[in-house]
Amino acid sequence: MDTNPLNTEHNDREAAAAAAAATNSGRNLRGSCSTGSSTETLDSPTGAHVEWCKQLFAATMSSQNPGAVTSEARDYKALRDGNKQAMLEEAPRVPGETIKAIEKNVMYICPFSGAVSGTLTITDYKLYFKSLTRNPPFVLDVNLGAISRLETIGVQSHGENTEALEIVCKDLRNLRFAYKKQGQSKLEIFEILSKYAFPHSHDLPLFAFRYLEKFPEDGWKVYDPVAEYKRQGLPNESWFISKINSNYELCETYPALLVLPSSINEDELRRVAVFRAKRRVPVLSWIHPESQAAIVRCGQPQVGPLDRRCKEDERYLQTILDANAQSHKLCIFDARQSSVAITNKAKDGGYENESFYPNVELNFLEIPNMHVIRESLRKLKEVVYPSFDEQRWFSSVDATHWLEYLRLLLAGAVRIADRIESGKSSVVVHCSDGWDRTAQLTSLAMLMLDSYYRSLRGFQVLLEKEWLSLGHRFTSRVGHGDENHANSERSPLFLQFIDCVWQMTRQFPSAFEFNELFLITILDHLYSCLFGTFLYNSEQERTSKGVFTKTVSLWSYINSQAEDFTNPLYLNYEHHVLYPMASLRHLELWLSYYVRWNPRMMPQVPIHQHLKELLVMKTELQRRVKELQREASSSPSLSSSSELGGTAMQTTV
Repeated sequence: MDTNPLNTEHNDREAAAAAAAATNSGRNLRGSCSTGSSTETLDSPTGAHVEWCKQLFAATMSSQNPGAVTSEARDYKALRDGNKQAMLEEAPRVPGETIKAIEKNVMYICPFSGAVSGTLTITDYKLYFKSLTRNPPFVLDVNLGAISRLETIGVQSHGENTEALEIVCKDLRNLRFAYKKQGQSKLEIFEILSKYAFPHSHDLPLFAFRYLEKFPEDGWKVYDPVAEYKRQGLPNESWFISKINSNYELCETYPALLVLPSSINEDELRRVAVFRAKRRVPVLSWIHPESQAAIVRCGQPQVGPLDRRCKEDERYLQTILDANAQSHKLCIFDARQSSVAITNKAKDGGYENESFYPNVELNFLEIPNMHVIRESLRKLKEVVYPSFDEQRWFSSVDATHWLEYLRLLLAGAVRIADRIESGKSSVVVHCSDGWDRTAQLTSLAMLMLDSYYRSLRGFQVLLEKEWLSLGHRFTSRVGHGDENHANSERSPLFLQFIDCVWQMTRQFPSAFEFNELFLITILDHLYSCLFGTFLYNSEQERTSKGVFTKTVSLWSYINSQAEDFTNPLYLNYEHHVLYPMASLRHLELWLSYYVRWNPRMMPQVPIHQHLKELLVMKTELQRRVKELQREASSSPSLSSSSELGGTAMQTTV
């Protein structure tokens, strides 16, 4: 049996694309999983279509065979009774996955190919729908972690009760199913699906803790903070690796190991922690190997409406400046809009007063907050799924402001990278709490400055360091296992960052070792809860929950088949700094991700397969070159002629 964990996202591309699409029109349905919050989220309703949905489902179900489904149809034993049909319909499973419910004669309402009748299987990891009435079989495979909201309505047709199920997904899909109610078990499918799609809301563990796949490499060992800082030339006389947060007492959202200025003592550090939001003191993320200009990140200063001062914080920033002898100015990049930063002073937050911080230059990057980004993606979903208006395509995309917000992020990161590389100045980056826009900016700037992070494993290290260990709130922003889809803490900030990375790969196609499939796979498993990598909000939480010992790392899977995620055009420009064009003229909508569920938008040529073939050819040519070099070096006559040829060539050139 196939146990490939990516089958849930990349099964049969054409069938999955057609099967996975669904319409926007039912977005307003209210079900038992809805909350009372009025916060507008990505999957919030936009119009009244309940009656239309009832008519659609009633018409669909009335065309089915009215015969009742036997109880055995929902019994897992039906797959083991020798029934050949049942075996054909059986859902492929990953190690540790168990079947929880099976429902036959379910209708999937596909907006691209019409209603499809088949068998719906629910496991503790995925929803699997298969119809054998088509050739090849029609398959829909969706991991439950990608589900944001479930809605159900009852429909009556020809005296029969029918249940209509609306599934709103975090990956921009809406799915619709309809099935007949079976007496007392009429809510069985909905309840089972809700239970395993939202395990935290039902006091159940996430599926990652039951996933038992074994891989040749332990992905949890990809990131070693000491080794990574050693690669950067740390510690040195100005910076040291501190264990002061080994028990997460200084700051619960920071990692156990921190890189701090050597001249700061513990008492001063604790006073700075009190002054900075969420106790997130300025810590080093990256240092230039030549100029010693550093990227430092932190939370906002809590100056409040009275402009409170903290002498220790002022000295701390001066120490960061002094660690770089090549510059007499420390640049602070505040990611927020200046008006918001001023407003935050009334909430006991604020920004650095340049009068109190000599030799400091404050810059606001004017990047909107996570609520604006969430609304932008909601609008984008309306534009791209399930269909789009050809006549208004560009204006519709423009109205979402999604590309504009990407532009602001990239422009801010370019300013940071340029100040480090060209200005040789150290920079301090923060937003409000220092775990959202801050992570976006520092990681993008480091990707521009350091070619190591553009390698397959280097990018994994970058995510582990800047996003995971330094406390981006993945569970809060994604909503892992939580049925409260209206939670205002949710926001697609990591998706926005990955989109920026994709934009860079488009502008510099040979500068990155990884390919597009790598980025899409990361996003798919951001939601899947198959791996432990993106679970919880901090290193402390992951440690206390046993994530590093009880779950599998995504990097274990990625690195076990690295060739699938490798860019054959990659050239390692070791000391080359990238400055992407942060202009709307050079940005484009990532169709392979945002519109991938629409089969009409599928590429004419299967690019990933061609890239794999190209990679094989490249590897073979490299091997042949090495063989010829060895033959030349072992043969005196060939070696001498090669040298003469080389001399002649050099003279000619």
